[in-house]
Amino acid sequence: MRGWAAGGLLRLELLLLYGVCNALSLEIKVDPEVQAFVDEQVTLKCSFRSFSPITQKLTVDWTYQPLTGGRMETIFHYQSVAYPAVVGTFRDRISWVGNVAKGDASIAIQNPTMNDNGTFTCAVKNPPDVHHNIPQTKLTVTHRGFSSQLTSAVLLSILVFLPSAIVVVLLLVRMGRKFGVLKHKKKSGYKKSSIEVSDEPEHTEQGTCPGRMGTWCLQCVDTDEEEPY
Repeated sequence: MRGWAAGGLLRLELLLLYGVCNALSLEIKVDPEVQAFVDEQVTLKCSFRSFSPITQKLTVDWTYQPLTGGRMETIFHYQSVAYPAVVGTFRDRISWVGNVAKGDASIAIQNPTMNDNGTFTCAVKNPPDVHHNIPQTKLTVTHRGFSSQLTSAVLLSILVFLPSAIVVVLLLVRMGRKFGVLKHKKKSGYKKSSIEVSDEPEHTEQGTCPGRMGTWCLQCVDTDEEEPY
Protein backbone atom coordinates (compact mmCIF):
# COMPACT_ATOMS: atom_id res chain seq x y z
CA MET A 1 0.00 0.00 0.00
CA ARG A 2 2.79 2.36 0.91
CA GLY A 3 4.61 1.53 -2.38
CA TRP A 4 1.50 2.27 -4.42
CA ALA A 5 1.11 5.62 -2.70
CA ALA A 6 4.74 6.50 -3.35
CA GLY A 7 4.38 5.56 -7.02
CA GLY A 8 1.25 7.67 -7.37
CA LEU A 9 2.98 10.63 -5.78
CA LEU A 10 5.90 10.29 -8.19
CA ARG A 11 3.60 10.24 -11.19
CA LEU A 12 1.82 13.32 -9.88
CA GLU A 13 5.12 15.14 -9.49
CA LEU A 14 6.11 14.23 -13.04
CA LEU A 15 2.81 15.49 -14.39
CA LEU A 16 3.20 18.76 -12.51
CA LEU A 17 6.76 19.14 -13.78
CA TYR A 18 5.61 18.43 -17.33
CA GLY A 19 2.88 21.05 -17.01
CA VAL A 20 5.32 23.64 -15.67
CA CYS A 21 7.76 22.96 -18.51
CA ASN A 22 4.99 23.38 -21.07
CA ALA A 23 3.83 26.59 -19.41
CA LEU A 24 7.37 28.01 -19.37
CA SER A 25 8.32 27.23 -22.95
CA LEU A 26 8.51 28.96 -26.31
CA GLU A 27 7.53 27.77 -29.74
CA ILE A 28 9.94 28.74 -32.53
CA LYS A 29 9.42 28.34 -36.28
CA VAL A 30 11.87 28.82 -39.17
CA ASP A 31 12.07 27.92 -42.84
CA PRO A 32 13.74 24.48 -43.09
CA GLU A 33 15.45 25.40 -46.37
CA VAL A 34 16.28 28.75 -47.95
CA GLN A 35 17.60 29.32 -51.48
CA ALA A 36 19.74 32.42 -52.12
CA PHE A 37 21.87 33.88 -54.90
CA VAL A 38 25.37 35.25 -54.72
CA ASP A 39 25.55 38.96 -53.78
CA GLU A 40 21.74 39.19 -53.35
CA GLN A 41 20.46 39.87 -49.84
CA VAL A 42 18.65 36.95 -48.22
CA THR A 43 16.39 36.92 -45.16
CA LEU A 44 16.44 34.11 -42.62
CA LYS A 45 13.00 34.10 -41.02
CA CYS A 46 12.41 33.15 -37.40
CA SER A 47 9.12 33.55 -35.56
CA PHE A 48 8.37 32.69 -31.94
CA ARG A 49 5.49 32.56 -29.50
CA SER A 50 6.07 33.15 -25.81
CA PHE A 51 3.57 32.53 -23.01
CA SER A 52 5.13 35.31 -20.92
CA PRO A 53 5.07 39.07 -21.58
CA ILE A 54 7.97 40.38 -23.68
CA THR A 55 10.54 42.11 -21.50
CA GLN A 56 14.03 43.54 -21.87
CA LYS A 57 15.39 40.19 -20.70
CA LEU A 58 14.38 38.59 -24.01
CA THR A 59 17.38 37.44 -26.04
CA VAL A 60 17.80 36.18 -29.59
CA ASP A 61 20.86 34.24 -30.72
CA TRP A 62 21.67 33.02 -34.21
CA THR A 63 24.39 30.44 -34.71
CA TYR A 64 25.97 29.04 -37.87
CA GLN A 65 27.64 25.77 -38.76
CA PRO A 66 29.36 25.32 -42.15
CA LEU A 67 28.03 22.75 -44.57
CA THR A 68 31.26 20.82 -44.23
CA GLY A 69 30.80 20.60 -40.46
CA GLY A 70 32.92 22.09 -37.72
CA ARG A 71 32.16 24.14 -34.64
CA MET A 72 29.10 26.32 -34.18
CA GLU A 73 29.71 30.05 -34.55
CA THR A 74 27.54 32.76 -32.96
CA ILE A 75 26.86 35.30 -35.68
CA PHE A 76 24.18 37.49 -34.07
CA HIS A 77 22.90 38.43 -30.62
CA TYR A 78 19.92 40.60 -29.66
CA GLN A 79 18.85 42.00 -26.30
CA SER A 80 16.95 45.26 -26.59
CA VAL A 81 19.41 46.21 -29.34
CA ALA A 82 21.13 44.23 -32.09
CA TYR A 83 24.69 42.97 -31.74
CA PRO A 84 25.85 41.67 -35.14
CA ALA A 85 29.08 39.73 -35.41
CA VAL A 86 32.16 41.94 -35.64
CA VAL A 87 34.54 39.08 -36.36
CA GLY A 88 34.36 35.88 -38.34
CA THR A 89 32.72 34.88 -41.60
CA PHE A 90 29.71 37.20 -41.30
CA ARG A 91 31.47 40.30 -40.04
CA ASP A 92 29.44 43.44 -40.92
CA ARG A 93 27.08 41.38 -43.09
CA ILE A 94 24.25 40.62 -40.65
CA SER A 95 21.36 43.03 -40.07
CA TRP A 96 18.36 42.81 -37.76
CA VAL A 97 14.99 42.81 -39.56
CA GLY A 98 12.88 41.35 -36.74
CA ASN A 99 10.40 42.81 -34.29
CA VAL A 100 10.21 41.01 -30.94
CA ALA A 101 6.93 42.72 -30.07
CA LYS A 102 5.40 40.83 -33.01
CA GLY A 103 7.24 37.60 -32.33
CA ASP A 104 9.70 38.11 -35.17
CA ALA A 105 13.40 37.31 -34.72
CA SER A 106 14.50 37.36 -38.37
CA ILE A 107 17.86 38.49 -39.70
CA ALA A 108 19.22 39.34 -43.17
CA ILE A 109 22.57 38.47 -44.74
CA GLN A 110 24.13 40.95 -47.16
CA ASN A 111 26.29 39.83 -50.09
CA PRO A 112 25.99 36.08 -49.45
CA THR A 113 28.57 33.80 -51.03
CA MET A 114 28.72 30.08 -51.64
CA ASN A 115 31.01 29.85 -48.62
CA ASP A 116 27.99 30.78 -46.47
CA ASN A 117 26.23 27.49 -47.25
CA GLY A 118 25.42 25.72 -44.01
CA THR A 119 22.98 25.39 -41.13
CA PHE A 120 21.61 28.33 -39.13
CA THR A 121 19.92 28.01 -35.75
CA CYS A 122 17.57 30.55 -34.13
CA ALA A 123 17.32 30.52 -30.32
CA VAL A 124 14.99 32.76 -28.30
CA LYS A 125 14.75 33.10 -24.52
CA ASN A 126 12.15 35.19 -22.71
CA PRO A 127 12.52 34.44 -18.97
CA PRO A 128 10.88 32.59 -17.44
CA ASP A 129 10.20 31.05 -20.89
CA VAL A 130 13.56 29.52 -21.69
CA HIS A 131 12.75 26.03 -22.96
CA HIS A 132 12.02 25.61 -26.64
CA ASN A 133 12.58 23.48 -29.69
CA ILE A 134 15.75 24.02 -31.72
CA PRO A 135 14.73 24.53 -35.37
CA GLN A 136 17.37 24.83 -38.08
CA THR A 137 17.53 26.49 -41.48
CA LYS A 138 19.68 25.07 -44.26
CA LEU A 139 20.96 27.87 -46.51
CA THR A 140 22.01 27.11 -50.09
CA VAL A 141 23.69 29.95 -52.02
CA THR A 142 24.20 29.54 -55.79
CA HIS A 143 24.92 31.71 -58.81
CA ARG A 144 21.84 33.03 -60.56
CA GLY A 145 21.65 31.03 -63.79
CA PHE A 146 21.66 32.55 -67.26
CA SER A 147 18.25 31.03 -67.90
CA SER A 148 16.73 33.06 -65.05
CA GLN A 149 18.24 36.28 -66.39
CA LEU A 150 17.04 35.42 -69.89
CA THR A 151 13.53 34.73 -68.65
CA SER A 152 13.38 38.11 -66.89
CA ALA A 153 14.62 39.91 -70.02
CA VAL A 154 12.07 38.15 -72.23
CA LEU A 155 9.24 38.98 -69.84
CA LEU A 156 10.25 42.65 -69.74
CA SER A 157 10.44 42.77 -73.54
CA ILE A 158 6.96 41.29 -73.84
CA LEU A 159 5.49 43.81 -71.42
CA VAL A 160 7.12 46.74 -73.26
CA PHE A 161 6.77 45.79 -76.93
CA LEU A 162 3.57 43.70 -77.06
CA PRO A 163 1.14 46.66 -76.82
CA SER A 164 3.04 48.51 -79.58
CA ALA A 165 3.03 45.43 -81.80
CA ILE A 166 -0.73 45.04 -81.39
CA VAL A 167 -1.32 48.67 -82.41
CA VAL A 168 0.89 48.29 -85.51
CA VAL A 169 -0.90 45.09 -86.58
CA LEU A 170 -4.32 46.73 -86.22
CA LEU A 171 -3.20 49.71 -88.32
CA LEU A 172 -1.83 47.42 -91.04
CA VAL A 173 -5.07 45.44 -91.13
CA ARG A 174 -7.13 48.62 -91.42
CA MET A 175 -4.91 49.99 -94.20
CA GLY A 176 -5.07 46.67 -96.03
CA ARG A 177 -8.86 46.64 -95.94
CA LYS A 178 -9.09 50.19 -97.28
CA PHE A 179 -6.56 49.41 -100.01
CA GLY A 180 -8.57 46.34 -101.02
CA VAL A 181 -11.79 48.35 -101.27
CA LEU A 182 -10.16 51.05 -103.42
CA LYS A 183 -8.57 48.46 -105.71
CA HIS A 184 -11.89 46.68 -106.14
CA LYS A 185 -13.65 49.92 -107.03
CA LYS A 186 -10.94 50.80 -109.56
CA LYS A 187 -11.16 47.42 -111.31
CA SER A 188 -14.95 47.61 -111.57
CA GLY A 189 -14.83 51.06 -113.18
CA TYR A 190 -16.51 52.79 -110.34
CA LYS A 191 -17.28 56.49 -110.87
CA LYS A 192 -18.55 58.98 -108.36
CA SER A 193 -22.17 60.02 -108.57
CA SER A 194 -22.91 63.50 -109.80
CA ILE A 195 -24.47 64.40 -106.47
CA GLU A 196 -21.27 63.62 -104.54
CA VAL A 197 -19.34 66.64 -103.42
CA SER A 198 -15.64 67.31 -103.41
CA ASP A 199 -13.58 66.80 -100.23
CA GLU A 200 -12.47 70.42 -100.35
CA PRO A 201 -14.15 72.48 -97.62
CA GLU A 202 -15.05 75.42 -99.84
CA HIS A 203 -17.21 73.22 -102.08
CA THR A 204 -19.17 71.61 -99.21
CA GLU A 205 -21.95 73.46 -97.54
CA GLN A 206 -22.55 71.66 -94.29
CA GLY A 207 -25.30 74.00 -93.21
CA THR A 208 -27.54 73.45 -96.28
CA CYS A 209 -29.71 70.49 -97.20
CA PRO A 210 -27.72 69.62 -100.40
CA GLY A 211 -24.48 69.76 -98.41
CA ARG A 212 -25.74 67.37 -95.76
CA MET A 213 -27.11 65.00 -98.40
CA GLY A 214 -23.79 64.99 -100.26
CA THR A 215 -21.85 64.21 -97.08
CA TRP A 216 -24.25 61.42 -96.20
CA CYS A 217 -23.93 59.85 -99.63
CA LEU A 218 -20.13 60.07 -99.52
CA GLN A 219 -20.11 58.24 -96.18
CA CYS A 220 -22.37 55.56 -97.58
CA VAL A 221 -20.09 54.98 -100.57
CA ASP A 222 -16.89 54.87 -98.49
CA THR A 223 -18.09 52.07 -96.18
CA ASP A 224 -16.30 48.73 -96.61
CA GLU A 225 -19.54 46.78 -96.93
CA GLU A 226 -21.10 48.69 -99.89
CA GLU A 227 -21.11 47.01 -103.30
CA PRO A 228 -19.95 49.22 -106.22
CA TYR A 229 -22.51 50.52 -108.76
